Amino acid sequence: MKDPDILSTKIGVVGGGSWGTALADLLASKGFPVDLWIYESEVVEQIKTRKENSVFLPGFPLSANLFPTNDLSKVVSNKDLVVMVTPSHLVRTITGDMAPFISAETIMVSASKGIEIGTHLTMSQVIHEKLPFIDERRLTVLSGPTFAKEVASRMPTGITVAAKDPEVAEFVQKVFATPYFRVYTHDDLMGVELGGAVKNVIAISAGIVDGLKLGNNTRAILITRGLAEIRRLGLRLGANPDTFMGLAGMGDLLLTCTGDLSRNHTVGKKIGEGHRLKDVLAEMRMVAEGVKTAKSVYNLSKKLDVDMPICHATYHVLYDDLSPTEALYQLMTRDLKSELDDSARGCNFP
Repeated sequence: MKDPDILSTKIGVVGGGSWGTALADLLASKGFPVDLWIYESEVVEQIKTRKENSVFLPGFPLSANLFPTNDLSKVVSNKDLVVMVTPSHLVRTITGDMAPFISAETIMVSASKGIEIGTHLTMSQVIHEKLPFIDERRLTVLSGPTFAKEVASRMPTGITVAAKDPEVAEFVQKVFATPYFRVYTHDDLMGVELGGAVKNVIAISAGIVDGLKLGNNTRAILITRGLAEIRRLGLRLGANPDTFMGLAGMGDLLLTCTGDLSRNHTVGKKIGEGHRLKDVLAEMRMVAEGVKTAKSVYNLSKKLDVDMPICHATYHVLYDDLSPTEALYQLMTRDLKSELDDSARGCNFP
């Protein structure tokens, strides 16, 4: 792989929400000049004048090496590496807008989590469809158990970067790694992306359980069987089952289902407490990816005939006004079965 020296890497970050800002600041704090594309003009001005994103990441001073702008062409032109950190439902549109300006030699890092409604594509697949001139070996996925505020606070964090080309994965690994941000490489893009996307649906259901004040036993079975559902879908789509025992699988699931900073868990908790989804979302400025992903996962699993009862129940609560208590009752009274389904047999998965 012919790539620039690490220290001379030219970087653009697309998306100025909490996670995009945290990643951009991490890179800028390492000494890289980082151009950051932000949709909201008010946030661009805040960072320019106060060196803080007080809308999406308040309370954290940002590096002087971070350069915010509303000009997407400036952020992606003549870059060695571009990080995509927009909400998943905007990835197709924004990636298409990037196409006239981005080089075929650019390494793409997808840090957006979701499955596109309608096409059922992962984010790296959407990027490849809109930027077909960039070799698939230069497409990477960054995912794992990470809250933006904790990364911005320099708390020790682990994450995974997946790519088909191990040299590309190692290059991205070195670009992002710091003494507090440990990066592991992987070759299973599908598994890493599915873990990062579907866990948001399970996190909503975990939040519902907490909103209903049902205790630790209930949360434990939900997380464990939720992981089985993620793995089941992953196997059907050709993922490595071992991926789901790693940072992008179990790690991300545990964090999102139990952490107070999880937007998806927060949505579920409020629903469990009796609030309506539309009212919960109206109060949020940041995106809870699991709401849209629930619809994608429901339709994809039906299409592929993959058994995902927790994800289906979450979908019906969100979109069909099924009461959380009735959804839980239906889950608990399904036909009894073995813990290990047929797809687990013969796999190297505990």
